[in-house]
Amino acid sequence: MKKPTSLKKNDKVAILATARKVKKEELQPAIKLLESWNLISVIGSSIGLEEHQFAGNDEERADDFQQQLDNPEIKAIWCAKGGYGTVRILDKIDFSAFKKNPKWIIGYSDVTALHSHIHNFEIATLHAQMCLGLDTKSKASRESLRKALFGEKIQYNFKASKLNRLGKAKGKIIGGNLSVLYSLCGSNSALKTDGKILFLEDLDEYLYHIDRMMQNLKRNGMLENLAGLIIGGMSDMNDNEIPFGKTAEEIIAQTVANYNFPVAFNFPAGHIENNQAIILGKEIELIVSEEESIVNYID
Repeated sequence: MKKPTSLKKNDKVAILATARKVKKEELQPAIKLLESWNLISVIGSSIGLEEHQFAGNDEERADDFQQQLDNPEIKAIWCAKGGYGTVRILDKIDFSAFKKNPKWIIGYSDVTALHSHIHNFEIATLHAQMCLGLDTKSKASRESLRKALFGEKIQYNFKASKLNRLGKAKGKIIGGNLSVLYSLCGSNSALKTDGKILFLEDLDEYLYHIDRMMQNLKRNGMLENLAGLIIGGMSDMNDNEIPFGKTAEEIIAQTVANYNFPVAFNFPAGHIENNQAIILGKEIELIVSEEESIVNYID
């Protein structure tokens, strides 16, 4: 697994939109944060563009991403906003230069499409808060992003859950938004999960759809040979008039009940205030005990 080079003072970070439209004035908290870290923001050409809900058409968003990807002065690409649309540009991007000289790709939610696609190149990416909404997130989430970018040590201790399955595991952490991962099944962007530790989070889904997606991962063999499973925020779930009868977390626990790998709920990442950064593709140690769960990155 290749890990992009850690950032240093005066490095340039491109801010662009892979999905929904964004106005430059909405980016001020992110620009100020980069300045406080002695980094230089470069605003991509997709910022300010508009085609219905998208930040310009697919070609315009792909061209901006390609330009920042191929520019050797840009050391990281920070996706401004999620929503929907990143998958529409995946096949329009040439990753040849990126594979030789990878740089950090930062974002979560819809950006999971990029994380999953790039993971199959054996290159690490950064599941972390995007530019929009940055000022509504915890100080710890912003600090975790800084640590990840600058190559500082990261460890997470988080509260136990009655749904956890105790144990220890080592493996590369992969994953992201469940809905996006589900949508990539059967494509060349689908995750290869054998021997890895899968992280999942989601927002604003019907409970029966959580079950549908988990059953799909199971039937695709994506759960069978996992080393471990980590569940982040399952936020603002919906139910039908006739209740499904289980929470999102209970649905997931039931789906993996017959496997033996450790399972840790309550990880602080996803569509929640405390959205901690995860270096996807990097090897971790997962420890799930009765008292707490721990994620250690292995250098």
